[in-house]
Amino acid sequence: MNKSSYFIVGKHSVIEALKNKRRKVLKIFLTEESKKTIHRENPKYNLLKDLKIFYKTKKELDNYCKNENILHQGFVAEVEKLENIELKEFIKNKTKLTIGCLAGATDPRNIGSIIRSASAFNIDGLIVRERDFPITSKLMHKAASGSIEHLNIFAVSNINTTLKSLREKNFWIYGFDSSGNKNFNEIKWDDKNILVFGAEGYGLKKHTEKYLDFIVKIQINNKVESLNLSNTASIVFHHINTHKK
Repeated sequence: MNKSSYFIVGKHSVIEALKNKRRKVLKIFLTEESKKTIHRENPKYNLLKDLKIFYKTKKELDNYCKNENILHQGFVAEVEKLENIELKEFIKNKTKLTIGCLAGATDPRNIGSIIRSASAFNIDGLIVRERDFPITSKLMHKAASGSIEHLNIFAVSNINTTLKSLREKNFWIYGFDSSGNKNFNEIKWDDKNILVFGAEGYGLKKHTEKYLDFIVKIQINNKVESLNLSNTASIVFHHINTHKK
């Protein structure tokens, strides 16, 4: 294993990594059954061509997950990190964009679930703080279920500086928090928008709020205090995907 590589596990995580031309897969560890699954479910692709394949028993593959409460499903791969996409270059000359932004989220399962939802509902990308983004986390990759291979992810050094820069480039910056005085479904989601979600537990930081144009909320009944971060993002992404022009 080299310094820039790490392991991912799970059927969808591994198969989507194999399909991604931007992803370098160094080694793959399979059971005999999982090899058959790859060929059976992807008959148009020779996904295992030119790969170093090591056949293992399920018990042997358990060693790759012994510190996490996840199932490998007979699929483990050693992969290299994807090259970072430059946000500045991506947004250039685009007039309509919807990009999510995680301002403080740290839980790998939550982040993976948000990546999956963003990909499923055609969000154009996700901004994350580089030091908080658990790129090598098996948990995150498993929760993303292969969607990390399809979503534009922009790792930045400072979220607030990035939001300030985006405002200057005519993006509307929306923060999602229960303290918002307007329901998010009353917004017309046109033009260029950044959707900012705070950390698990305590939401948006006061310092980040200075860089927002609006704070909006999801209306829920008073029997429930708040929604899980990934649930909030899924609802927002689905609504915008359905209603944007």
